[in-house]
Amino acid sequence: MVAKEKVTVTVIKADVGSVVGHSRPHPSMLQVSKDILAEKQKKGVIEDFYVTRVGDDINLFMTHYKGEGNKDVHGAAWDCFQAATKIAKTMKLYAAGQDILTDAFSGNVKGAGPGSAEMTFEERGSEPLLFFMADKTEPSAYSGPLSRVFLDPFTTTGLVIDARAKKGFDVEIHDVLDCKKVVMSSPEETLDILSLLGDTSRYAIKRISSRAGIGPAAVLSTDKLNLTAGKYIGKDDPVCVCRCQSGLPSVGEYTQPFINTTWLAAGWMRGSHYGAFYPCSPEDSDPTYYDGPPRICCLGFQINDGRLQGLEPLNSKGGDHEPVDFFKGATFDGARARSIKASRFMRSQGPFCPSILPAEEMEYTSRPEVLKSLVARFENISDAGKPKKTTKKKDVE
Repeated sequence: MVAKEKVTVTVIKADVGSVVGHSRPHPSMLQVSKDILAEKQKKGVIEDFYVTRVGDDINLFMTHYKGEGNKDVHGAAWDCFQAATKIAKTMKLYAAGQDILTDAFSGNVKGAGPGSAEMTFEERGSEPLLFFMADKTEPSAYSGPLSRVFLDPFTTTGLVIDARAKKGFDVEIHDVLDCKKVVMSSPEETLDILSLLGDTSRYAIKRISSRAGIGPAAVLSTDKLNLTAGKYIGKDDPVCVCRCQSGLPSVGEYTQPFINTTWLAAGWMRGSHYGAFYPCSPEDSDPTYYDGPPRICCLGFQINDGRLQGLEPLNSKGGDHEPVDFFKGATFDGARARSIKASRFMRSQGPFCPSILPAEEMEYTSRPEVLKSLVARFENISDAGKPKKTTKKKDVE
């Protein structure tokens, strides 16, 4: 039996300018991206595409058979962001070209500013995909919801009753501060996985793969702009692509955590506050309350012979697709109300933790300058007031 050619799904996103602060890109920026990808499709660089946004981030969905990290595919996204940046600068939009950290394209967007998530797999008889997009938050923002989906049978019943899902998943975790990765397996290492992911300032899920031979289940962008650029640029606003059903979590198991739990995520307002995830449609993703709260959208497509299949007629023209919008409508009204309630509570704390992030996690802070100006004014206190030194217990007796 001849193996099928594997399809690659690539999502690349960037914030390259917005109308009125951090709200939304101008429609002409989205249109020029569509025009460029339509031309790339005609030239055979990509099979299909969809252009959308969450808040002020432009998100490009692309399908192709060129594998991950392909220069031409990444170059197509780079061309889109360059053209959109040019428009933003002409209009004097806010933060024009914010996520573009280099003047020259080196063959891959990694390290150049835009975030990316890619997965390659053999297309099944039915291949449902969910595309999660977040704004005003950090790469680890998905750790809580995905832990519920892949590690908790009270969320994903498939972990108990689906023979293939029951075999578990390999979780690739990135140390975003030290540029390292580790692959751990559930269910055997579930508690150890949670031990790492609980530190959301350092560890984030990059990829989750089936141990039943189905291939990748989820892939995320883990790029941290401030670490790449060496200074505060903007929030990382990660994307996440998930395959669903038949040995993998169902569509409903992926979406349930966003109804049952109000998730706090770092990155709201100046990249320095905690806010609650607000599940919504892209059209409702403008950050209207204190530059937030952090928005998350979920769009669904089928993969049909390498093409995106939504609600439009079969084999419609690339870019004209209509996805299923899972967070749109009344079902998530309660979740949105709880998000606003939780975010208002966090804001009530003002400039104090836990409303704002600890100094070492803030994207930028005036504290170093304040401390520098007070060096000569700090005085030693008596030894009686100093904490006594204690010997730390060994981690392992």
